[in-house]
Amino acid sequence: MTARHLIPLLAGSAIVLANQAFGADDDTVQRGAYLARAGDCVACHTAPGGKPFAGGLPIESPFGTIYSTNITPDKKAGIGNYSEAEFAAALRQGERADGANLYPAMPYPSYAKLTDDDVHALYVYFMQSVKPVAEQPPETDLGFPFNQRWGISAWNWLFADADTFQPNASYDQLTDRGRYLVEGLGHCGSCHTPRGFAEQEKALDGDSEDYLAGANLNGWWAPSLRGGDDGDGRGIEGWDSQAIVDYLKTGRNAHATVGGEMTSVVANSTTHLTDKDLMGIAQYLKSLSANPAGDGATTADQRQQATDETAAHLQAAKNLSDGERLYIDNCAACHLDDGNGAERVFPPINGNSLANADDPTGLIHTILAGAKPPATPTIPAQLPMPGFGWRLSDDEVATLATFVRGAWGNDGGAVTADQVAKVRASIDDAPLDKAVDPNGELNHDDGESHAANGAQ
Repeated sequence: MTARHLIPLLAGSAIVLANQAFGADDDTVQRGAYLARAGDCVACHTAPGGKPFAGGLPIESPFGTIYSTNITPDKKAGIGNYSEAEFAAALRQGERADGANLYPAMPYPSYAKLTDDDVHALYVYFMQSVKPVAEQPPETDLGFPFNQRWGISAWNWLFADADTFQPNASYDQLTDRGRYLVEGLGHCGSCHTPRGFAEQEKALDGDSEDYLAGANLNGWWAPSLRGGDDGDGRGIEGWDSQAIVDYLKTGRNAHATVGGEMTSVVANSTTHLTDKDLMGIAQYLKSLSANPAGDGATTADQRQQATDETAAHLQAAKNLSDGERLYIDNCAACHLDDGNGAERVFPPINGNSLANADDPTGLIHTILAGAKPPATPTIPAQLPMPGFGWRLSDDEVATLATFVRGAWGNDGGAVTADQVAKVRASIDDAPLDKAVDPNGELNHDDGESHAANGAQ
């Protein structure tokens, strides 16, 4: 048993007393609601078309389909009978009230960092403010040996050993608040940190260079969030803190527009955070040293020269390749000859992380099905990109994607028609997801299939 696993035991008496004196003021409920937003609980615990927090979202994992659980205060289907100590154990240790292990798709390795005060506020919010729903979601039924939940205890001992958050004097107060949100409630590492041989996150905090270094998530590339200025200048390395705030608040900035899995995160979580918390997150990400540039990485000057050459060739419109013709016919009106698009309207694909990812699945998906950024309070207009799957064959999509991944300063590599066919088939089978209002309303389509961590 690690030190982290002893924390709930040492704090047990205090939690029991808090549970006995359960009466809470409105401020505690409101703070719990805000923290639930920061943790994006509603996205993972709400099925497409389902009621908020009632569970049932199917999540594809390397071991099979995992269904999120009902976390409403219903006493039979949900967590209504959980004591605060049991609630804390589920969040921090991945342990159900009956003692069984939760699957680590629930990001308890990150939630282990939550303070006692925040656990209490979340408990009060879920028990007093969330509407109980008497619906039992489907049972997770994985094949042997993954259906043996007792085996997760060994996984927890090896990999889920984060301690409760402790302030770090090397950061100012705002940046340290951002560190708490990123490493804890925001569980950003669940998607953006590479996984090891046992599907564990290779790091749980910024002390390791693996943390937030980028990872493949169900075919979508979750890019590096290490924002230092010492890398190759791509990704958020080239963004200032305000650009990160804008992206998290509105789903778009001068450099990019949100897509894929992150669409739901912005719609359900980060757009509801205060500007101060978002700035803390941004400052923490910018404090992390960037991924080192590869030996053959192009310089900013080389990428600019390549951009100028590609733009000039497209503008001349002579001796065009099939990929260039497809780009002019389908993409150039919005993304322009230089691939830089229009700020906050049409995102740049020149230097785009999706276009340069090792796995082209995300780019193929976007070409076939289109994309729709979330409608946020700051920018309610969605300005969707249409899908081109209805008019382009697999060969044409592969040719277009290959051009995009190699034009301007991009260096993503070629795409095959077989890869396009696989993505097309997965789109036909994918459920439609929604952005969810915890008060019971569905806000809008986000256009992508959500598969973030949160199932149990």
